[in-house]
Amino acid sequence: MITLPIHNRSGQAVGTYEFDPADLAPDVNRQLLHDVVVMYETNRRQGSAQTKTRGQVVGSKKKLYKQKGTGRARMGNKRTPIRRGGGHTFAKRPVDHSYRLPRKAVALATRMALLSKFQDNQVKLVDELTITTPKTKDVVALLKALGLTESSCLLTIEAHDPIVWKSARNIPTLSVSPASDLNAYDLLQRKTVVLTKAALDKIRSGKKQAS
Repeated sequence: MITLPIHNRSGQAVGTYEFDPADLAPDVNRQLLHDVVVMYETNRRQGSAQTKTRGQVVGSKKKLYKQKGTGRARMGNKRTPIRRGGGHTFAKRPVDHSYRLPRKAVALATRMALLSKFQDNQVKLVDELTITTPKTKDVVALLKALGLTESSCLLTIEAHDPIVWKSARNIPTLSVSPASDLNAYDLLQRKTVVLTKAALDKIRSGKKQAS
């Protein structure tokens, strides 16, 4: 069993949260996590590099001078790849590098990544996070109370909240994600995960429904 203290916004422990690790994943498969992270990194590639072939550059197609009788080396038109300003012999074309692993494998990797954070004691659980007006200082105060001002964090809330997002967007070491949008890449990119109790309940219930 995993037992975590529940903190309030002042950083004080107000209770404990206990659950079975199997509610998230049976174990942590490092190879699957690696494969999923590589997928996310590959899908971030633009693949928009492009150069012009000799048929796309501007210039006459006429032969520069006659083949024989000039005493010079034979030469074609000015678009030839061996001349300055000519086209590329093997021009680069836009490439779509994206691919997708099976949906169930990606979902399992997300739960494994979260489980690894629990196993490494890199999770802070808070009872609730309600912000009425967008104020960065409210989120900064929460991070300071939890002792996470020097750590990169992923704040996970139950559902999308524009006020929480606006309050956190100016903090460079913090990113915000609703529980439904969690993925292995974001979880492993940040050192510490700050979870609301409601968000953890939703993640666990989603695992039970999927199984």
